[in-house]
Amino acid sequence: MSSKQPAARPGAWAVAFTDGACLGNPGPGGWGVVILTPGGLVRELGGRQARSTNNRMELTAAIEALRAAPVGGEVSVRTDSSYLVHGMTRWLAGWKRKAWVRPDGSEVLNRDLWEGLEAAVAARGRGLVRWAHVRGHAGVPGNERADAIAAAFAEGRAEPLYEGPVAGYGHDLSVVAVAGGGETPALSRPGPRRAPASCEPGWPVYLSLVGGRLSRHASWPACEAAVKGMSGAKFKKVRSSREERETLSGWGL
Repeated sequence: MSSKQPAARPGAWAVAFTDGACLGNPGPGGWGVVILTPGGLVRELGGRQARSTNNRMELTAAIEALRAAPVGGEVSVRTDSSYLVHGMTRWLAGWKRKAWVRPDGSEVLNRDLWEGLEAAVAARGRGLVRWAHVRGHAGVPGNERADAIAAAFAEGRAEPLYEGPVAGYGHDLSVVAVAGGGETPALSRPGPRRAPASCEPGWPVYLSLVGGRLSRHASWPACEAAVKGMSGAKFKKVRSSREERETLSGWGL
């Protein structure tokens, strides 16, 4: 990843969707980031670690997003990890006061990444980073795409990463609502709004592949129950029969 990042206009917000994934927890891990700049450019990032955890991948994604966002500007980090949001907005100060020791005497997990994330925030400047919790698997395209990138890297699959104008991006990043409401920073000239992907009647469905067995689920909770804790499991939300065929082809089925 290049260390040179574009400069942002003061007062303009960038939005960074971040997510992490892990197979086995601990197990092979991946992280994904989608950054939308105020000037209407999109940049996707992703990476992999041979052995990690979901939480470590969530924190890594946030660190990489802050490092890659346009310098000199404000960033709204949007994640489905309440662990990440609560850590940065509620818990971090207390952990530091208590020398990173929990009330039961155990050490706070992932201290190295929390300190790295705090440093990344400080490097951007006071008050220039906001944290927002989005509902996972709830149709927020930026979150869904970050999740797909993270899952691909965790599985060791080569995932093409987009970098270019939002007008050529296949996901509607104007959908940025956060869980329970909350701030939605205005983006200057984000490019033309793209219509959300339509679904065929009876869709979407959720596909899971566990131990070579393919299943179709009517809801995300049902799919999650099938793949949670299962090493090597694959899953994806699809909105049409065509998208299902493409997904199965990509899975080698």
